[in-house]
Amino acid sequence: MILAAGRGERMRPLTDHTPKALLQIGGKCLILMIISELQRAGIRDLVINLAHLGEQIETFLGDGTALGVQIVYSRETTGEITTLETAGGIAWALPLLGDMPFIAVNADVYSDYDFSVLLAAAQKLNAGGPLAHLVLVDNPPQHPHGDFGLAAGKVQPEAATRHTFSGMGAYHPALFAGVKRGDRARLADLLIAAMQSGQVTGELYRGQWHDVGTPERLAALDQAARKA
Repeated sequence: MILAAGRGERMRPLTDHTPKALLQIGGKCLILMIISELQRAGIRDLVINLAHLGEQIETFLGDGTALGVQIVYSRETTGEITTLETAGGIAWALPLLGDMPFIAVNADVYSDYDFSVLLAAAQKLNAGGPLAHLVLVDNPPQHPHGDFGLAAGKVQPEAATRHTFSGMGAYHPALFAGVKRGDRARLADLLIAAMQSGQVTGELYRGQWHDVGTPERLAALDQAARKA
């Protein structure tokens, strides 16, 4: 699942007329780069959630045939845009995702991470636990205090050394069992509850990773990509 329903408030004014997933680095849309990396890992069946300007994403990607993948869309709009948050958006999409573990990645992630590693981790998840596997990264300048700790392969809500959640993870549908479809829910809340019972595994990735969260970071990455 590619999480592309966000409003992209920090990216305004760029996202006033263009969804964040369609912003470009080095002449290529963020979401196309993610799809390419997923495809490289052998992942062909994709669910993309949509809200703010989602029709632009759907028009641009179509059903994915031209990209060698199959895309279905989880539309979170009913008249007015509904903000379901990350966990709420995933819970809304569960009928499309099925009852097996799945990978989810934020549409504003710019990385060379090998999704085949996350795919292997997803296959180890089950309803009895672990319920999730997170890819953590070293803390970027804009997020110096991190999110979670990591010890002996388990992610912890509190630790002396904390890392940043990359926006890439694998989840079992059972993690979202307590979220009523259509309700707003934060992914962090579900993950922390699962961590407290030892139900979340993780890894630390030290390759290229960027959260493309502001126009300034987008411009810097675009300039670097064009020079490469």
